[in-house]
Amino acid sequence: MKRFVEVPDPAAIAGWEARAGLPAFDATQLVRDAPDAHWILVGDDGLIAGRFSLWWRRTPPLPGHRPGIIGHYASDGAASGSALLGRACEELAARHCTVAIGPMDGDTWRQYRFVTGGDEGAPFFLEPANPPEWPLQFAAHGLEPLARYCSAVDEDLAADDDPQAKRAADRLAGEGIRLRSLDPARIDEELRSIHGVVTASFRGGFLYHPLSEAEFAALYAPVLPRVRPELVTIAMQGNRPVGFVFTLPDVLQGRAGGTIDTAIVKTLAVLPGRCLAGLGSHLVAENRRAARALGFRRLIHALMHDANKSRGISARQARVFRRYTLFAKPL
Repeated sequence: MKRFVEVPDPAAIAGWEARAGLPAFDATQLVRDAPDAHWILVGDDGLIAGRFSLWWRRTPPLPGHRPGIIGHYASDGAASGSALLGRACEELAARHCTVAIGPMDGDTWRQYRFVTGGDEGAPFFLEPANPPEWPLQFAAHGLEPLARYCSAVDEDLAADDDPQAKRAADRLAGEGIRLRSLDPARIDEELRSIHGVVTASFRGGFLYHPLSEAEFAALYAPVLPRVRPELVTIAMQGNRPVGFVFTLPDVLQGRAGGTIDTAIVKTLAVLPGRCLAGLGSHLVAENRRAARALGFRRLIHALMHDANKSRGISARQARVFRRYTLFAKPL
């Protein structure tokens, strides 16, 4: 008979072996994402059949609710999934949460969403990956779509740039806007500047949860060795950063032994204000030219909320190829 075990100490993870097919998981993920609780489901064979973490103390806001978060989810089958999600929802309800949201490893700065549609090509760098059964397990337990997302690909960087971006560039030049690349010699200062733009740009956004400068820098630290400075474009108005686009090479292509010919637009942010209208399009067009000059052939606009303005910019030159869903259930 399967049984649940709460794992209060991250170091204890090393003492448990998972069934074949469950993704690798270690203590560093618990330390990094700091859940309020982590549970494993152990089978008769003594092996882990599934797992989940919960967050209820410090969670993203959802108006009218006290959210509880389900993340670090893994299951070896439908029966385990039902047991896992039943226990997770019971635990969150006992903490007076009014809605369960998942999958999400704490907040939207970390891994969240299931892949739920699109082509079956290889995942790209920093993309969620999951067996198709896991979102079905969420749906079977009564969790319904809370938000939908997509990734799109611009497959012809040699094609003409967006004409709307050109018109915006001409107008923005009159506002004193200039674009420059990331300066790796000043990376700490650059990250502080980017953090300020993100905080102002995303404030009030769906499930937005603020991060301190230190938390933001720690979050970006693992990807900085992958950065090509030419692929990070920052918009300046005088000495003030007012927008940026952060793009990375798809290093997973290289790990598979292939040529890295794809770059990934990870973050696009612009300060609010009418005088900056069109800056997002201008940044994406300049970033596209930079990728083309470096020899990249494709540009992925990654993990966009279906209601975000970035979807409109992307749709002019990129086609959707993957879809994702975040689920929720009233408690």
